[in-house]
Amino acid sequence: MAEINFEIKETIGAISQSPKGWNKELNLISWNGKEPKYDLRDWAPEHEKMGKGVTLNVEELKVLRDLLNGLEL
Repeated sequence: MAEINFEIKETIGAISQSPKGWNKELNLISWNGKEPKYDLRDWAPEHEKMGKGVTLNVEELKVLRDLLNGLEL
């Protein structure tokens, strides 16, 4: 399996924390030296391991924001 390189450009915030100490975080991340994307996934405490997640470009993030703003919670 190919090595995945990443650089967290901006930490936006943590949404929750699991009992094992992993945080579900929204970050701006450059994957393999490419243009940074918004990324939502679980991270181990020191970002040494990660879970599966979702990456979004700015346009997709705006659509998600609008969808969430339309919800009655």
